[in-house]
Amino acid sequence: MTKENMAMLCDFYEFTMSNGYFKNGFYQKNVYFDVFFRKVPDNGGFAIAAGLEQVIDYLSELHFEPEDIDYLRERGIFDEEFLQYLSDFKFTGDVYAVPEGTPVFPNEPIMTIKAPAIEAQLVETFVLLSLNHQSLIATKANRIVRAAQGRAVLEFGSRRAQGASGAVLGARAAYIGGCAGTACTLTDELYKVPAGGTMAHSWVQMFDSEYDAFKTYCELYPDNPTLLVDTYNTLKSGVPNAIKVFREVLLPMGKTKCAIRLDSGDISYLSKKARKMLDDAGLNDCTITASNALDEGLIRDLMMQGAQVDTFGVGERLITSSSSPVFGGVYKLVAVENEDGYIVPKIKVSENTTKITNPHFKKVYRYYDKESGKALADELCVYDETVDDSKPHTIFDPNASWKTKTLTDFTARELLVPIFKNGECIYNKPSIKEIAEYCREQVDLLWDEVKRFENPHNYYVDLSKRLYDIKNILLSVASY
Repeated sequence: MTKENMAMLCDFYEFTMSNGYFKNGFYQKNVYFDVFFRKVPDNGGFAIAAGLEQVIDYLSELHFEPEDIDYLRERGIFDEEFLQYLSDFKFTGDVYAVPEGTPVFPNEPIMTIKAPAIEAQLVETFVLLSLNHQSLIATKANRIVRAAQGRAVLEFGSRRAQGASGAVLGARAAYIGGCAGTACTLTDELYKVPAGGTMAHSWVQMFDSEYDAFKTYCELYPDNPTLLVDTYNTLKSGVPNAIKVFREVLLPMGKTKCAIRLDSGDISYLSKKARKMLDDAGLNDCTITASNALDEGLIRDLMMQGAQVDTFGVGERLITSSSSPVFGGVYKLVAVENEDGYIVPKIKVSENTTKITNPHFKKVYRYYDKESGKALADELCVYDETVDDSKPHTIFDPNASWKTKTLTDFTARELLVPIFKNGECIYNKPSIKEIAEYCREQVDLLWDEVKRFENPHNYYVDLSKRLYDIKNILLSVASY
């Protein structure tokens, strides 16, 4: 079998269009594509951008192997000169993107690619695949973490993920979104996301008694062990045997940190009963972990019921984002450079108004209130516009141009940062811990109303007056 080359992970029409661009000379034109999404998963107030690191690695290594060229030649539809062009192919364009962990909103670019037409076209599928998948999981993880109200959330979903990369990169994205760690060992080895785990029910079943299983485990791993207490009967045998072993094995060693895990039954009821039993036994430092098909809704209910859970292990509903499994990011042409280097804005028009694109090469500003530090609005501007936050600045709703708001005491920050310049990566990739911390800090800058799970406040994403006028001109021309 031919070794996988990610350059070939693209929709076939990328090649047919690129062949056409080559034959028509369009491949020499620089074009601009935006990546954006139209709707937040789970009807939430915001999403979390993730997947940039994998796009960087992909673009840095982008090339075609001889066997890839042979495969395309065998299809019998591609021009030989085009295939020779692909033989020496590499990415030479510019990329701008929001850093991973940034809260993002519908219809604003989270990445912009400027490159010769064929280069920009061929990377579409992988770029969308990477950003869509990891942004989806990071967004879901952030919802679950916020529902846990400060309790740790661990990602437990590898065995239910859609494929190996879904497990590995999904765990990476979950950590960006706020999870404290993962059960996926490979994600720890590759990306330094803390991996951990203790035992399955099979460990308990392998021994003659539950007590022997617990005792052996604590003797092997006396530093903060977690015992799974629901293999037989949680309250009648599981918790009592755990208490007995903790007292017999750990306490004589001077170790008080330990935990039990509940994986079935009424978590709220069982955790309260188990907490009392542990406290009555003097094991106040023993924590309780809960798992079993959890998500933000169930965790919120458990918190409202006063469940005595310190850590949540969340699997299938996180790693697949089962309640809203598609992120829906798209990749749209927004401008083309002519022979003189002039940037010509392009627009896609649709009878479905939500599918009308925002044209032109753009920058995105985020405005923050100086007093509270909270994010007020985002504004899409033409690439050469600048905002002076030392002066009052007026923004307006592009869906209702009569609605204006003047910002006076604010700071402005550009969201899109340079990633590639002329095909060379100029971005210093942060560590996974730095990304996760950045995400936490940026989510804290959103108003609580935006972070509501139900009917969140509609965060403002506006167009500058200049961009608004350009869009209207293109729409009026397109109507004829």
